[in-house]
Amino acid sequence: MNARPAGPDQQPAPDAVVRVRGLTKTYASGFQALKGIDLDIRRGEIFALLGPNGAGKTTLISILCGIVNPTSGTAHVDGHDVVRDYRAARSRIGLVPQELTTDVYETVRDTANFSRGLFGKAPEPALVERILRDLALWEKRDAKIMTLSGGMKRRVLIAKALSHEPRVLFLDEPTAGVDVDLRRDMWRLVQGLRESGVTIILTTHYIEEAEELADRIGVINHGELIVVDDKAALMRRLGKRQLTLQMRAPLASLPSDLTALDLELSTDGGSLTWTFDAQRGETGIAELLRRLAGHGIDFKDLSTAETSLEEIFVNLVRSRP
Repeated sequence: MNARPAGPDQQPAPDAVVRVRGLTKTYASGFQALKGIDLDIRRGEIFALLGPNGAGKTTLISILCGIVNPTSGTAHVDGHDVVRDYRAARSRIGLVPQELTTDVYETVRDTANFSRGLFGKAPEPALVERILRDLALWEKRDAKIMTLSGGMKRRVLIAKALSHEPRVLFLDEPTAGVDVDLRRDMWRLVQGLRESGVTIILTTHYIEEAEELADRIGVINHGELIVVDDKAALMRRLGKRQLTLQMRAPLASLPSDLTALDLELSTDGGSLTWTFDAQRGETGIAELLRRLAGHGIDFKDLSTAETSLEEIFVNLVRSRP
């Protein structure tokens, strides 16, 4: 399946805050981590970048954040080239790494203040207080980071990343290793940041996280973007619906005139599953039930299910070995 981002010769989306064109990265070992990436990320959206380990996610983010130089191509953040105008581009970016990198002997408030100073920003205690309050860290403002729980430490990383007022926030596996309740708290936090105007680029191994948060989805595999689309459109285009009927009596086999339909009989004959296009005006369910009744096939229960984003992701990656 081909991705559908803008090509190098196309105009960027008028509201693009991140623009990538023809980006490649080949390491000294000869490994080609990125292969001609073209991507626009819209201002104020949550963009989820998905891919298996080694797909190129970290390399792409590292280039955008000025940590790694590309081999060829260009990348702009808020109109600034990430190589030629590194300082201006980096000042627009907040990065929350997966690994905890904060000095454990600092206090929470000092960490946020220090990070703000690194970007040449004047002290602004009221802003830092608001960030810490928004992250439920204010009561821990004078606590040393070494005394905090894992979830609180992750919030501190976000506070550090927000202290210099970035317009683009990169979240690399923001809920890795935290419990379910805290993960949902973090989801609410991310949605609140987006509502404040911050553009968020999210990488995650929890596909349900992308399904819950993202406006658009990008899937990268072997250094190539294989699809970029609005989440809802992607799920409509690549998803499917299934109707499962639980039989009153097991079926030994399907009647011959039904074998051409996309029906699957379970090995014990106790259930019948039909895959259909939910976007069609007429799904065909009524016609299917009428034909089954004509053969004296009766069922005691039925249920429907829709393809999850995780299933779509797995299918996309498997189709591009």
